[in-house]
Amino acid sequence: MPSQRFAVEFDRRTVGIAVRVPGGFMFFSSSDDFDALDGRLFPRARAIERQLRKIAGLERRPAAEPRRLRTI
Repeated sequence: MPSQRFAVEFDRRTVGIAVRVPGGFMFFSSSDDFDALDGRLFPRARAIERQLRKIAGLERRPAAEPRRLRTI
């Protein structure tokens, strides 16, 4: 079975590689910023992206409620 692997880019830079293994993708960090994820198994490639965002503090948050105008 050939190995599937790809470079993982985040914020316009390469931060590691992901390798297809039984059960998902193993992430190998090439950036000190994401060493906490090094060697972790993720069920899907999209899960790697979510964790990268979380560590970088760029989690998607629900849209803020619209501000109400104060009347005087």
